[in-house]
Amino acid sequence: MVNVDQDKLAKMQQSVRIGGKGTARRKKKVVHKNVGGDDKKLQMTLRKLQANNITGIEEVNIFREDGSVIHFTNPKVQATVQANTFAISGNPETKQISEMLPGILHQLVGLSSALPKTMKPQEETIAEEDDVPALVEDFDEASKNEAV
Repeated sequence: MVNVDQDKLAKMQQSVRIGGKGTARRKKKVVHKNVGGDDKKLQMTLRKLQANNITGIEEVNIFREDGSVIHFTNPKVQATVQANTFAISGNPETKQISEMLPGILHQLVGLSSALPKTMKPQEETIAEEDDVPALVEDFDEASKNEAV
């Protein structure tokens, strides 16, 4: 006859039972992930706002205060004019602006007022003293003397 330690057996039973009394024993607890729940809620909200898809957008760049850029390649863009809302979905990449500079120069033209403070060029103060010397003599009087 097999001799089984009752305490050890009770401990094993408690560790593998997921539910209450009468439920099946399992090797491990299975956790189900809610993969599409947030996406479905977002799509339903955008439908309520009457968002329209905008086609033909190849990339989206969002400039942050710290000088980094959130870059989307081939995103799905939806817009609602009435609510002034844009939804951008896709795979984002966070990059430094220096990594993207040759390709995004055309986007930065005219946006200097919208750039974050850390990215704006520092304005140089113009000194009041110029290199032009002060006017010492009266030229009108000198021209009259030369004409005589």
